Amino acid sequence: MLLEKPLHKPVSDGAAERTSASVNSSAMSTLLQAAETLGADIPHLLRDIGLEPSDLFDGDRRYPVAMLLDLYERVAQCTNTPDIGLYVGRIDYIGRLNLQLYACSACRTFREYLNVMPSVLKIVGDIGEVKVRREAQFLCLDWQPLAPETTAQRYLSDSSLGVAAAIVNSVCVRPIPVRAAHFSYAKPQDIRLLTQQFGENLLFDQPVSSLYFDLACLDYLLIGLDADWGQVLAQPIRHLFAEDSDSSEFIMALRKALLRLLPSGEMGVDKVAAALNISRRTLQRRLSEQGTQFLQVLQELRAELAQQYLGDERLSITDIAFLLGYMDQSSFSAAFRSWYGVSPRDFRKK
Repeated sequence: MLLEKPLHKPVSDGAAERTSASVNSSAMSTLLQAAETLGADIPHLLRDIGLEPSDLFDGDRRYPVAMLLDLYERVAQCTNTPDIGLYVGRIDYIGRLNLQLYACSACRTFREYLNVMPSVLKIVGDIGEVKVRREAQFLCLDWQPLAPETTAQRYLSDSSLGVAAAIVNSVCVRPIPVRAAHFSYAKPQDIRLLTQQFGENLLFDQPVSSLYFDLACLDYLLIGLDADWGQVLAQPIRHLFAEDSDSSEFIMALRKALLRLLPSGEMGVDKVAAALNISRRTLQRRLSEQGTQFLQVLQELRAELAQQYLGDERLSITDIAFLLGYMDQSSFSAAFRSWYGVSPRDFRKK
């Protein structure tokens, strides 16, 4: 289970790895949306960083992380808003709300939800991730930047922890307030927005940027979705697990386990066997008895779900990629083309 894993910090093995790090177009678009709201001259900003407005509509395009950081600096300066990361976090949270709802539709408690969501929090690209750990009576969400040189820079830290705080305090019936917030950067002159976002208990110049919550929240029940959302989210499940299906009871159970695990990106044989409370050997034997293999069942499920998700315009192609357990949009697009002979974007247009 994720919460019982030791905390590992991503490390960079040199300049070549750092320069190859990239983000998708949504990261740039979200920042520019915040900049426009704060009065920035968007055409001027785009010219300064060498982009055309049309570039941002290419969902498959990737940009160097250095370009994103440069844009953050320019926006913060031209709008006089060092808190720009907090604005971006709010926009990003709302922009990904449909993804959050889909990902939690198969979960009952906040503990289950956390086991699904951490990989999704890396959705913007190679900037880092939020990791979950326990410390005494607290549940901690740590921001771990991919590149060490961004540790003392606040923009990515603020946006990532802002998204995390918004998610945590919105998915459960009971509120989950931030008990303390640590930041790896120096204390800013003005901390009013930070206080509004994370509360009064703030510490700066810490080894890791982190949010602290009461450990008891792990067992809080998630908010139940209303009838309309529940019907939309259940559609793939009804389609894939219909009573008149030719699949055996075991294959149906396997597909249901995979459906829950897909957003986490952890669909290895051992992980799935544990979810079914059987051994790896038993899982493989029973698959053999059914005349199939693990990867075949996984890919068939992904292919069917992909069609269902593409029918919902509220989900972006990137959102769908993560719901199906792919770490980036390009990997999903390549798989989808191998299944149906067209790209996800073209399939959706048709």
